[in-house]
Amino acid sequence: MLDDQYPEVVKGPPKPSKCFVPSVFTLPPGTERYVVEGCGAVLIPIEAGDKIKVENTEGGQPCELVCAATGGRHADLLDVKATAPAGGLQRLLASSDTSLRGFRLGLETRGIDPAAMQAIHLFEATTPAGTAEEFTVQADGIAIIAAPHPNPSGQMDYEAQDTASPLTVWITRAKIKPHKGHTLPDPLADPIENIRVHSATAEAYFVKAGDYIQIQDVDGRQCTDFECFSARKLDRGIEHALDVTTTRTLMGHSYPMPGLHAKYYDQEMMPLVEVVQDTCGRHDAFALACSAKYYDDIGYPGHANCSENFNTALSQFNVTGRPGWMAINFFFNTAIDDHGVMYSDEPWSRPGDYVLLRALTDIVCVTSACPDDTTAANGWNPTDIHVRTYSGQEKFQRAIAFRATPEAEPKMTKQTGFHDCFAKHTRNFIEYNGYWLANCFAEAGPIEEYHACREAVVMMDLSPLRKFEITGPDAEALCQYVFTRNMKTLAVGGVVYTAMCYEHGGMIDDGTVFRLGKDNFRWIGGSDYGGEWIREQAEKLGLRVLIRSSTDQLHNVAVQGPNSRDLLRKLVWTAPHNPEFDQLGWFRHTPARLHNEGGTPFVVSRTGYTGELGYEVMCHPKDCEEIFNAIWDVGRDFGLKPMGLEALDMVRIEAGLIFAGYDFSDQTDPFEAGIGFTVPLKSKTDDFIGRDALLRRKEHPARKLVGLDIDSNIDVTHGDCIHIGRAQIGEVTSSMRSPILGKNIALARVDVAHHAVGTQVEIGKLDGHQKRIPAEIVPFAHYDPQKTKPRS
Repeated sequence: MLDDQYPEVVKGPPKPSKCFVPSVFTLPPGTERYVVEGCGAVLIPIEAGDKIKVENTEGGQPCELVCAATGGRHADLLDVKATAPAGGLQRLLASSDTSLRGFRLGLETRGIDPAAMQAIHLFEATTPAGTAEEFTVQADGIAIIAAPHPNPSGQMDYEAQDTASPLTVWITRAKIKPHKGHTLPDPLADPIENIRVHSATAEAYFVKAGDYIQIQDVDGRQCTDFECFSARKLDRGIEHALDVTTTRTLMGHSYPMPGLHAKYYDQEMMPLVEVVQDTCGRHDAFALACSAKYYDDIGYPGHANCSENFNTALSQFNVTGRPGWMAINFFFNTAIDDHGVMYSDEPWSRPGDYVLLRALTDIVCVTSACPDDTTAANGWNPTDIHVRTYSGQEKFQRAIAFRATPEAEPKMTKQTGFHDCFAKHTRNFIEYNGYWLANCFAEAGPIEEYHACREAVVMMDLSPLRKFEITGPDAEALCQYVFTRNMKTLAVGGVVYTAMCYEHGGMIDDGTVFRLGKDNFRWIGGSDYGGEWIREQAEKLGLRVLIRSSTDQLHNVAVQGPNSRDLLRKLVWTAPHNPEFDQLGWFRHTPARLHNEGGTPFVVSRTGYTGELGYEVMCHPKDCEEIFNAIWDVGRDFGLKPMGLEALDMVRIEAGLIFAGYDFSDQTDPFEAGIGFTVPLKSKTDDFIGRDALLRRKEHPARKLVGLDIDSNIDVTHGDCIHIGRAQIGEVTSSMRSPILGKNIALARVDVAHHAVGTQVEIGKLDGHQKRIPAEIVPFAHYDPQKTKPRS
């Protein structure tokens, strides 16, 4: 009866919102995670009763565990005694690796001398991935965990494939202390100033020209506004603050993507600061610092705000207050949607993320810790910001960070082993895939570099290509399952171009597989995640195989062009049991040496990304300068020029060679990406990941990659829409103005109903309708579609 009088209700209390986030925000209390990169080390304070677990992440990586008591002297602080010298750790510290700088500072600060230390040695060359050792701490002190190179020479043996790989360290604290925030990472160098900006406050400070400013998010997901003034102007009563509008205009980004400009200016176009390092990668660049009016208008009158906090902090420098301040909004995650509306969400920053700036003149700065607890802007939990300043005498490499997976530790942009050699010919470097690569060269420029590749010979740095060593008795079985090509028919010394797909048929990556032996393979692709994914499949299947990254052990230059064979013939020596250089066929490789049997070792393969006859030369980073100079010296007789990414993009588009993020993604299968030949559905009788989906997609194709000839000198770009009449039937994936063909060309993905050669289409500009550029679908690829030149 009562059920008829009252409505039915959902039973029970409310449920919390479900959300998956990186484990750094969800680790159990008292649990800490550290990653020790291959050829790296970490230093961790420990207390009696703590548990230490060291995990061999990729397998085959030796570990040295050293303990020191307070004062820096060696001590056996674990339930296992140290029994051997810490030779690997000493070799690491004797190297010139700049990534160990902070670790060295930590040792010096604590008075620790590794030469006087004994170590616990863990793991062997055959240790499977995921193997772990656990220890209990007996007394307070310091733990040092090092991942030295398996080879005492510090250099990977190309045939043994003994690369260095990371370790993961877990600390479970015996005493769970009240949470007071994350521990601030060690400074990058000796700080001049340490300034704590407490939650919902701001601090002002002075920085000399040339000095550095590190603005650090202590606990993650905390916004901070930054403003600065020329100190000399302030002395004259001129209050010209850093001006975001002027900066946008000069840097050519009216509505920048979330991120940072290289430099920031005041309204008179005076440069104030430049960005040197950024570990977050996602920041606001078009909003004011929060103001009283913002909170008043949403119903929170009197709420603390950054603008008024700026006014209070800057009063000591006699700066006039303002109701709202322009600012660089570090870690504030905003963007503009397709309708031009600005929106925000939780910051991407994690505990310890930072931005490193360099003052370009004497400046007065102010930094806030944003007080917003009314939105997700600070993860609903405003926390502290920490500022450190460093002397301009310090040398910090320009870098941004990237993560291969959400759980991965940030990796800063690196210089390749060939960087200094190419830097003699250009200052124009851009970040590509975690490394600095030359964009173009001062003497020639991209058009001349392009012609040198087509008519003579060029050398370019392709070291950022990701290399993974796949070894063990189940290596062939794993490769057969994760790659689309048939690995059982790949001969030792052979190379094959292949795709790697998800179950739904979408591509993870494209790349090449080298077969070094019966149970030895090397995958070379474009992303770190490719190797992570291969390892995940091996673990899921329980296969006896190691998948270890060797990117930092093998750097490579491509020597491409009609004269490449004649050039390298003068340099390459191969052992009698390997092919002679002139016997090296297309998609073959061999170990080699420079000049003679006693020369520097390297690997040479007849592969490339230009559509020309060409080779790739891979060597250890310490040998890069010697290899470069040898090629450069001989190359003068063959018209050798260095080539950058601009020219590389031109030659690869002409040759119909696809590029991740432009011509394919995880929503694109190999047929839609124009590389259907990498999927031998009839001749490969073994199953592989994505096969069922690819069978269906091949029989029922939706889109096809085609070539376009464009009847206009107006540039088209990636993402431009392609129309027949009112309907959009595709989009441009890559485009260029071809010097050799004398016209604009493009690669495009179109609906199969309109993919026939000769189909007339229109490329939309502006809104896709007000401005149209005529184009025609043509055979793919535009240049040497039969690949006669690389086969020659």
